Amino acid sequence: MGHRILRTVLWLLLAGAGCAVADPVQHSFSDWQVTCNNQNFCQARNINAYNGLVMTLGRGPGARNDLEVRIDLGRIDRPITSPDVLSSDLRLDDAPLALSGKWQSTPHHLYSDDTATVNTLLATLQTAGSLSLSGGGQAISLAGLGRALSFIDNQQRRTGSESAWVQKGDKPPGAVPPAPALRQVSPPEQVASPLSARERQGLVSYGTWRMNHSDCSLDPRRRQLYIAPLSGSKALMMIDCEAGAYNVVKRLWIVTRQPPYTPRPLHLVLPFSPPDQSRELELMNARYDEGRSELTTLAKWRGIGDCGIATRWRFDGQRFRLVRYAQESHCDGWHSADSWPTLWVTQ
Repeated sequence: MGHRILRTVLWLLLAGAGCAVADPVQHSFSDWQVTCNNQNFCQARNINAYNGLVMTLGRGPGARNDLEVRIDLGRIDRPITSPDVLSSDLRLDDAPLALSGKWQSTPHHLYSDDTATVNTLLATLQTAGSLSLSGGGQAISLAGLGRALSFIDNQQRRTGSESAWVQKGDKPPGAVPPAPALRQVSPPEQVASPLSARERQGLVSYGTWRMNHSDCSLDPRRRQLYIAPLSGSKALMMIDCEAGAYNVVKRLWIVTRQPPYTPRPLHLVLPFSPPDQSRELELMNARYDEGRSELTTLAKWRGIGDCGIATRWRFDGQRFRLVRYAQESHCDGWHSADSWPTLWVTQ
């Protein structure tokens, strides 16, 4: 008995050490996309030709059965105005599907975070081909769902445990590694004092000169200059440099508040390698919130703004550190930037 307990303790220690850092990932499996962030929280949803019917799964790491499923009807560019049909007209492979368990239902939404309910539904769906609404043309392809669930099991290291969705085993729930420690990004200890009239006048003059002598393709008449205090000795200077149909690329510098002005180009480098993207972030549609000491970027991959990359960075008194990174790789009209799946979160 003593040897068995010792082996269990050692296994948990090794598992915990192996989960000290979680690599964010976003990957597609046929008609399903999976996103797991640096906390090993994973989310999956159906993609491609769903015509407004979407199922989203979410599962937290560790021993707790922190999981949820929601089924939604509608999309950001074409709201659905039909009556509540989700709880009564769902069909599985063209046969009526009677939902069992505990569900919360509102018009166009079904939701459950009950473990037994979610697990029962997923076990049923893994052997089917599609989930649809009768006569409405909306359908969720289940191609790739099993692989998506297996990927989440592997990412959270549940494979072989009782709580796995696909490859179950005899390992107890407590054997699943917990979430890595949540990184903290603190604001500066002191709020930067506002720029005096003299400081602002000097920085605007210097910024205007730099804006007129920068290698930017944007028409000089469309360029704008933005100045904000960062600390007692530094300010943020931002100019519009290039523009497309719905994105403006900015150039940013951290510059001394007093002459002689010493600028340092601002480069934002991600602490991880995002899917199909460079670690150095292009400063699309950048904005700075002086009250929160936070810089945001938003790269829209098409005008509707249903896909792209959204980030938030906080100035800690020395440099900007990543607070949040969200990415939606599929331009399918489902949601806007405020609800894109996250790959990086902090406290």
